[in-house]
Amino acid sequence: MPGRVDTASRLVRAPASTIYRAFATPDAMNAWLPPRGMTGSVRGFAFHEGGGYRLRLTYREERHTPGKTSANSDEAEVRLLRLVPDKCIEQAVVFDSDDPAYSGEMRIAWTFESAHDGTLVTVRCENVPGGIRPEDHQAGLNSTLENLAAFAERNT
Repeated sequence: MPGRVDTASRLVRAPASTIYRAFATPDAMNAWLPPRGMTGSVRGFAFHEGGGYRLRLTYREERHTPGKTSANSDEAEVRLLRLVPDKCIEQAVVFDSDDPAYSGEMRIAWTFESAHDGTLVTVRCENVPGGIRPEDHQAGLNSTLENLAAFAERNT
């Protein structure tokens, strides 16, 4: 797939099965997916290959980069392309935006690898829209991984 690729990884001190389950319900996703400074709302959730959901992320802080969908929010349709329990989740994401800088389909792959003290979680985003600044995306990915680790470690 053409375009920019952004990645981030984190060791999570929880089994892959716990991490995989963190993706399986909207309440769990709302708890850990939004990066620092945002809240999330997952709607129309269907956790199976070919399923998906609609994601709305809303900025809590007054000072932030402009949202992709509105001044204070990002909305996207997420399709679940491939689910391998306790191993990987592959998604296709399309942002709801009138700005061509956010157009196209971004592919996101989450992988879970056994590690000595838990599970190494890696998120790889391909075809990242040009309107997403690399430093903002990296900060958001790292924040989301931090949230996922805290959520999974609490729920082990």
